[in-house]
Amino acid sequence: MDSEGSVKLTELLRNPDDLDKILALKSEFTRKKTGVDSQLRLGLQEQLSVTQSGMGSITTGQRTTDLIKAEMQKIDKLCAEAQNMIRDFPHINTVAQTHRNFAQVEDMRRSIEEFDARLEAVDEMLREDDLELESQNNLLTIHFELSKLRDIKADVMNQVQEAGEAGEELVNNLPLHKGTTLSGYFEKLSEVVDIFDDHVGQACMCLLDLLIRGNDGLITRLALVIHEEEKNDRKARALQDAQQEYKELASRFKSITTGKREIRGYKEKFLQAIEIKCAVQFDETNEKFEEEPEKLDKQTRWFFNDLNAVKEGMVRLMPKRWKIFQTYVAIYHKQMHDWLIARIEDPNLRPPQLLAIVNWSDKYYHKTQKLGIPPDWLKPHVIDDRAGDMVREYRSLIIKAVDEWMDRMAKTDTQFFMSRDENATDNDENGYFRTKTLADMWRMLREQLEVAKSSERPDIVEGVVDAMFRALTSRQRMWEQLATSELQRYSDPNVSNEGIQTLQDWLIAIANDQIACIDDGDGEEDSLGYLTRFSNSILPLVPSEYTSKAFSQIEMLKEGYIDLSTHCLTVFAKLIITVDFRPLTAEFFSKDWYSKKGMAQAISTFDDYLNDYSLVLHPSLRDILAETLSDELLIAYLSCIRNKGVKVRRSDVPTFEQKVRDDVESVFNFFGSGNFDGFDAIRNTWRVVEMFVNLLAVGKGEIPEVYAAFKGEWWDLGMGWVEGCLRARDDFDRSLLNAVKGRAAEVEVKRGVDTIMGKVK
Repeated sequence: MDSEGSVKLTELLRNPDDLDKILALKSEFTRKKTGVDSQLRLGLQEQLSVTQSGMGSITTGQRTTDLIKAEMQKIDKLCAEAQNMIRDFPHINTVAQTHRNFAQVEDMRRSIEEFDARLEAVDEMLREDDLELESQNNLLTIHFELSKLRDIKADVMNQVQEAGEAGEELVNNLPLHKGTTLSGYFEKLSEVVDIFDDHVGQACMCLLDLLIRGNDGLITRLALVIHEEEKNDRKARALQDAQQEYKELASRFKSITTGKREIRGYKEKFLQAIEIKCAVQFDETNEKFEEEPEKLDKQTRWFFNDLNAVKEGMVRLMPKRWKIFQTYVAIYHKQMHDWLIARIEDPNLRPPQLLAIVNWSDKYYHKTQKLGIPPDWLKPHVIDDRAGDMVREYRSLIIKAVDEWMDRMAKTDTQFFMSRDENATDNDENGYFRTKTLADMWRMLREQLEVAKSSERPDIVEGVVDAMFRALTSRQRMWEQLATSELQRYSDPNVSNEGIQTLQDWLIAIANDQIACIDDGDGEEDSLGYLTRFSNSILPLVPSEYTSKAFSQIEMLKEGYIDLSTHCLTVFAKLIITVDFRPLTAEFFSKDWYSKKGMAQAISTFDDYLNDYSLVLHPSLRDILAETLSDELLIAYLSCIRNKGVKVRRSDVPTFEQKVRDDVESVFNFFGSGNFDGFDAIRNTWRVVEMFVNLLAVGKGEIPEVYAAFKGEWWDLGMGWVEGCLRARDDFDRSLLNAVKGRAAEVEVKRGVDTIMGKVK
């Protein structure tokens, strides 16, 4: 059993109870095997029938060939026997041959005597046609006479060649001009033939022009000439094939060995003229395509006009066996295919040209269908079925441009951010801090979206928009990671505080940027946020089945902008707590805390920051910043209970409680009088201080229940922090901790929204 079968059995037989399924599985597999065997037998029977039929046809053909050979051998035998049956046959045959030779020489002499006059008459008719190339009324007469003259030349040259040594005497008896050789005598004929061929070639090259101008007479005469030449060429080829295939037999039949005719190939030249004319038009199309690829439909209009003219006007003028319309379609389609493939494989092909070819391929087949051209005439596919690959390539070019832009912008922003470049930020029209690259980014996205839109292909737009969503999400992560890494760096007390104010300016600018992306102002077009304008641009362009995904991506981006803005404000607040409040937080709950106004000093620092940044911070972020400052202060405040050396003595509990109330009152006074809309939320969050005080102030016996009440309201309360609070009590012992942990095991926690206690460590 192969590995795939083993894997499938492993999936089917996972548990011991699955062994009961073996009989049912065996029955099912047997049934499927029977079905497969039946199909194989039917297929084998069909293949055997086709093979036997083919072998029968081969056998029949071989039998027919053998019968023909046998009949020819009988004819040869009868000829030989007939010669023996006639008395004095050799003498009679010699006399007859002599008479035939004499008659042929007389005919040859007479033809030679008339040759010059007939050739001159042909030359005169050619000069007449030279004056009227668009009609060439003498074409058929010229062709008839030239054919006779060319046959005379062929017969003379053939007889002289076959005469061998007697050929020289034969030439001397011909009425040639003095000093003229036989080949020189016929040189004038070659010149006239060249002129005639040139007339025919010009007519072939202008065939469609003649058709459009209604010159059906010349087209018909031309067709008759070429048709006659085609028939003669076909006979000549058949004779050559017979001479090649049956050399011994052919040597015994004079009619086969005499009268050899050269293959002139007028039909082939006629088809070449069509190809050349088509190629010339493609050369002109190529020049226009280089300059204006989007007009390929207009530039190739001649292609379908030509084919339509052939279908409507030329079919009735040409021999049916030529299938002239199908012939034209085959030639034109091949040249269209070769031209498009050459463009596709051109390393200098530009994206607009690539797209034009992709779009053109569908229109091409639509137009050929309107012309009534069957699909099986259009082989191979006009662009070798490369449309899918070309669409992906074009889409990848736009995506590559987007990614490269975003990567360069990310590197530039990172460099500016890390170097605290003040020139990379600026104030917008409202005076709010902003980064200078945000507007450039959205402008670039709009430009690339226009490029995708110009493709008029929803599949390209979808891929490009998808890449833009990824790039925007990646940019959000970049700013979040940069802000977090800088916070961690300043968390080290040994790191210099140099540049922290510029960092805070950057954080405010980045937070403002995110609001600019999603703030739609009064709803007017000019006041819409970048993201809304972006979504309004993409939704009409993407396929309907992608719309729901696009909505989802837009919502995710919107939430990401809100989260990033909040994160920047959180880092801003944490920097104040970490750097500015480092001496203050070290004193909280220590002996010095009771005598100093540390919380008032912290609140004063908050006031300074809010005053400094109120004019450069987006108004919608002011309350969020205030609430964030409050939360970070509360987290730091509660965490300070674990400061080294903190002890809450039983005798100091009243003082401890009063000091905490004073601290909380300072917080409430500041945020309550600052016209912050979020003050109710701030006051509600600080309620946790009451539970904090209880952990430190109540008797030991009440602490397990205090913990249970605390845990019931703040479900993410951490045991590590609780233990830190208990150890800050001067009456802490192991039994107290065990009692709290025992009670913790009994408490049923209902998880909900994260609370402030989840951040207190």
